[in-house]
Amino acid sequence: MQAMVLKKVGDLLEFTDLADRQPGPGEIRVKVSACGVCRTDLHVVDGELPNPQVPIIPGHEIVGRIDVIGAGVAGLRVGERVGIPWLGHNCGVCPYCLGGQENLCDRPLFTGFTRDGGFATATIADARYAFPLGEVGDDVALAPLLCAGLIGWRSLVIAGAGKKLGLYGFGAAAHIIAQVAKYQGRSVFAFTRPGDVRTQTFARGLGAAWAGGSDEMPPEPLDAAIIFAVVGDLVPLALQAIRKGGCVVCAGIHMSDIPSFPYRLALGRAATRVACQSNATGWIGFPAPGPGDRHRHPYHDLSAPSRQSSPRRSPRRPVRRRGSSYAMSAGVECSAETGKNKVVRVFHFGQMPQGSTCKLVFKNPRFENGNNL
Repeated sequence: MQAMVLKKVGDLLEFTDLADRQPGPGEIRVKVSACGVCRTDLHVVDGELPNPQVPIIPGHEIVGRIDVIGAGVAGLRVGERVGIPWLGHNCGVCPYCLGGQENLCDRPLFTGFTRDGGFATATIADARYAFPLGEVGDDVALAPLLCAGLIGWRSLVIAGAGKKLGLYGFGAAAHIIAQVAKYQGRSVFAFTRPGDVRTQTFARGLGAAWAGGSDEMPPEPLDAAIIFAVVGDLVPLALQAIRKGGCVVCAGIHMSDIPSFPYRLALGRAATRVACQSNATGWIGFPAPGPGDRHRHPYHDLSAPSRQSSPRRSPRRPVRRRGSSYAMSAGVECSAETGKNKVVRVFHFGQMPQGSTCKLVFKNPRFENGNNL
């Protein structure tokens, strides 16, 4: 197998030949066809998450097909297309796992951070965290749903049923969830980097009722706000933007320090809540594409690891994805560019020739606008 390996925090990922790996009990091996690039991958590369482990293969928005099944695995078959998300393993015995909050497990493993991920031709996964995807839809289009879709949906649920929803950072998660929220009858208020007119126009094109800079106040108080950007300074701004009884959800796995702010900003607000390390408990769904629309997601159920939860599905409505895909080829340097409006980036690993050498370069890795990739 070949993989893009982070051998030292802060270094480039190195295209490396590795011995083929075999799944252990309860595991499967998946041939990777596509893997999305998430903002969290950049946190891993930059060493911004606690206790980094290297060498590691990043990548946790994985789509591929099972080619080997380990002992004790039931309900999956060789050749089946599956998705593998950020949460890659839980202990199953701590109070959080037993209470249905496996994303808070005391001894978790995270794909692409504490267990090898999907920037490779193949990966090993805990079978409980491999979600059948069916045969509808393109691998590249599905990959971002494994993180941006999951954490976006989880954050939307935590934000409550308010009709006026603010989204801070209009990247991968926000541009998906904005469409879901609009279909639910909500008004979406999109906050971008100040002066980013192009992204604001993009947000309006997806149905946002208002779009402006993160330094602006919305034209009316919000019922809730979700912060997808990694900028802690946005927390007091979002608190100012919501009504009394509203809430602010911090959706990311990492955020810069939150500055001090007057207590009056929190007084009367319901809460500031954190939604991270999403666990896909329950089912989420994304809808079927319209004829000829290559940027639309198919509808899929991403079942819970235990497959015992009651179904929770979003409506069958088109969700547009804006993104770019990059193929790996011999002897070239492949870059994840920071071009405007390319809010989803997916690396397609099916074409990597054996023995080639290639480095993935993250240009401007902190992404000035602070948005999710």
